[in-house]
Amino acid sequence: MLADEYKQLGKHIAGGAAFVSNFVLWNESGYFDNSASTKPLIHLWSLAVEEQFYITWPLLLWLAYRKRINLLKLSIFVAFISFCLNIYLVRTNISADFYFPQTRFWELMIGSLLAWMTLHMPIFSSANNLNSSYWNTKSAFRLEPDSFSNMLPNALSLVAVALLTYGFLRIDKNIGFPGEWALVPVLGSALIIFVGPKAWINRALLSNKVLVWFGLISYPLYLWHWPLLSFARIIEGVSPSQNLRIAAVIISIALAWLTFILIERQVRFSNQRLIPAALCMLMAFIGSLGYYTYKENGFNFRVSEFAKLSDLNGEWEFPGKLTAFSYDGRTFYRQNSNKKDVTMFVGDSNMEQYYARADELITSMPNKVNSIIFLTDYGCLPIPSSPYDDKHKHCITLMESALEYAKKDANVKNIAISALWNAYLSEGAALNGNFQIGSKDYEESLNRLADYIQQLKKANKNVFLILGIPMAYELDPKYMASRSFKNFPHILNVRNGGVKREYIDNKYGKIQEDLSRIANTNGAIIISPLNYLCNSVECPSIDNKGDLMYRDSTHLRASYVRKNAFFIDKALFESAP
Repeated sequence: MLADEYKQLGKHIAGGAAFVSNFVLWNESGYFDNSASTKPLIHLWSLAVEEQFYITWPLLLWLAYRKRINLLKLSIFVAFISFCLNIYLVRTNISADFYFPQTRFWELMIGSLLAWMTLHMPIFSSANNLNSSYWNTKSAFRLEPDSFSNMLPNALSLVAVALLTYGFLRIDKNIGFPGEWALVPVLGSALIIFVGPKAWINRALLSNKVLVWFGLISYPLYLWHWPLLSFARIIEGVSPSQNLRIAAVIISIALAWLTFILIERQVRFSNQRLIPAALCMLMAFIGSLGYYTYKENGFNFRVSEFAKLSDLNGEWEFPGKLTAFSYDGRTFYRQNSNKKDVTMFVGDSNMEQYYARADELITSMPNKVNSIIFLTDYGCLPIPSSPYDDKHKHCITLMESALEYAKKDANVKNIAISALWNAYLSEGAALNGNFQIGSKDYEESLNRLADYIQQLKKANKNVFLILGIPMAYELDPKYMASRSFKNFPHILNVRNGGVKREYIDNKYGKIQEDLSRIANTNGAIIISPLNYLCNSVECPSIDNKGDLMYRDSTHLRASYVRKNAFFIDKALFESAP
């Protein structure tokens, strides 16, 4: 691992040992957060939530019992409040909703309610009792009571399987989760538990010896599988091949079985009183070692030749010296030069990367360049009425707000629009729909962009359309850190970055051409970073001074932009057209 990766792993080890992984990961979450697939211990977040529940809920029950508070009412109330918080935060702060215990407790409390029903309502004490006196009447269909009692658990188990299957097929990374969607797996699981052994699915399918065996090793399998898959991703640098993923899962199953036999079973059923104390001391030691690794910056002396690659991990200047203000329910950012004229930058993080150049010009020639306003947000395609997925609802009306503000403020002379066009208009990133090049959604988006430019022109604004920068994994600085066990013990080695210009043109050239056509037809000025960042043969990742150009595979370094992004300069002068 590079120093920044090892430092982060140390932090996650400490967080896991202290049962606060969920808070550590929530604090890291953001647009530039490392991919979950490169965090070997990210799965410990759920164990942290469980431990927080197991510690706080019994204490709350004990206090309620002492105060003679009805435990069922308390359980229902707390579960209801937790679920409401979950529904609220999934729309306002999805990362907090995912990681916070107070928005997750309701899921665990469904089990608490099942436990209460088992203890205090005999009819629900076991699925075997579903044929008790409650059902001791013949149904309207003249079925025998026992026959009817078998039908109910079977029907409920079918509903449970249908819910779980639907959740497995429907819930993906583009859906706002947990939110209402969490009801699907939670209720499905609760019904499976509720119906007990009387249901055929539970009795015949889930009691199968193979599935029972997997149930026995499920906890160590949970612990093992993700680190192996994550390290495979780190070593490969991209998503591991199918064969490698299958191998990782098979190895994790073998390790889980060994862990169950040699550790879990020995510890759980041992009468040695020293074992809990020894485990606590061992956990404290490992947690302390992780924290020390974090404080020592991942022992960067191990990989000093890769220091620059690790240092780039946090290089980002936006919002810098910009001052926030609100308009139309949105946050705008402004920085003044000595001129009243304003250039407004609208788009996503690919627009934000150009802030460093704007700040450089304002600092060096405040009497010549415009003041600046940024209206940007992550994952926002700067085309009005775009069909965003659940995680990008914050982008709705962004373009409308920009248009209204530009019309209202006569000092706004120039509007610059930019984004990672290639990701949206070829892959449909952040969007619902078919955005393959040439598709209906693709063409309709271009038409809406043309209409938007026309509206800005009618408002007497100069419009600059900044096309996309190259986008490829080979441009990411960390691509230069090649990792392979074939070179053991020298797993980390340096390799050249950069991508062929032909590859970029073949894959994204049509998007560049269509955006240029839209700009030319509707009176916008085209700025093409590709012509500055690439030569006729290659789009390099290192400039002619030997400095790295990119922060990651889709963003330029702030320090590179500050000194070298001359191509956006004309958007900062009122007389540019």
